[in-house]
Amino acid sequence: MADIQISVEGQDAVAATEEFFAISGLSGNWETAGDDEKEGVLVTIGAIVGIVGGTVAIAEQIRKWYQEYKKGESGKKIEKVLLVGRHGRRLLLENATIDQIKQILDE
Repeated sequence: MADIQISVEGQDAVAATEEFFAISGLSGNWETAGDDEKEGVLVTIGAIVGIVGGTVAIAEQIRKWYQEYKKGESGKKIEKVLLVGRHGRRLLLENATIDQIKQILDE
């Protein structure tokens, strides 16, 4: 079974990815995939290898995490987050609903 992949882009991608994998019920690993010093964009790639608990609750936490970073209210900001399900289905979190995130987690 393939893992669910996540890609985070933005100047605070590392901090955001660390916080993403701190979500209760998620386990996985990640690495820095590249950066563009000129643009100040950093990319991290991760794999969700385990989900413990209900996917609805985790989907809600993922959506909340994304919204907090996208708004940049903490002073940290990301540009784009992409989830890729086990069967290759892709979902940008920009306008994703909790139900759409849950579907990716349930694949």
